[in-house]
Amino acid sequence: MQSDDLRQRIRALAAEINEDYAGKNLLLVGVLKGAVFFLADLMRQLEIDCELDFMAVSSYGSSTESSGVVRILKDLDTPIEGRDVLIVEDIVDSGLTLSYLMKNLGSRNPASLEVCSLLVKPERFKVDPDLRYVGFEIPDKFVVGYGLDHAQQLRNLPYVAALKT
Repeated sequence: MQSDDLRQRIRALAAEINEDYAGKNLLLVGVLKGAVFFLADLMRQLEIDCELDFMAVSSYGSSTESSGVVRILKDLDTPIEGRDVLIVEDIVDSGLTLSYLMKNLGSRNPASLEVCSLLVKPERFKVDPDLRYVGFEIPDKFVVGYGLDHAQQLRNLPYVAALKT
């Protein structure tokens, strides 16, 4: 995916979010570290009132395969009870990490809780991730760039590419 493709799709996603959350004060929850590039570009396209917070979770370590065990490395600083919350993810692979996040954040009684993911791999879903906004569906390949890493490297690429093994 080239930079221009990413920019165009992010503008379209932001237009949908602007419409859906008009008149509301949206809390964007960026999932660190991978979603930072996407979140920054998405937020710059939003015209609605919004706030920002972050969570850091781990299920990969330095591997290219999810371990299935989710650890919260950084929790939210902002209470979300009664808030409209949009989780912003870089990629949804198996859906297990996101399912854990949805249950965890859902237990905090937000007014609404939705997900916006730049990339999804439907072939890999082990649970239905119930995504509200999706940038691109991609094949089952390990991808890097635009925030996505391999062993903490290659995040800085301005595009998304499959990692050659």
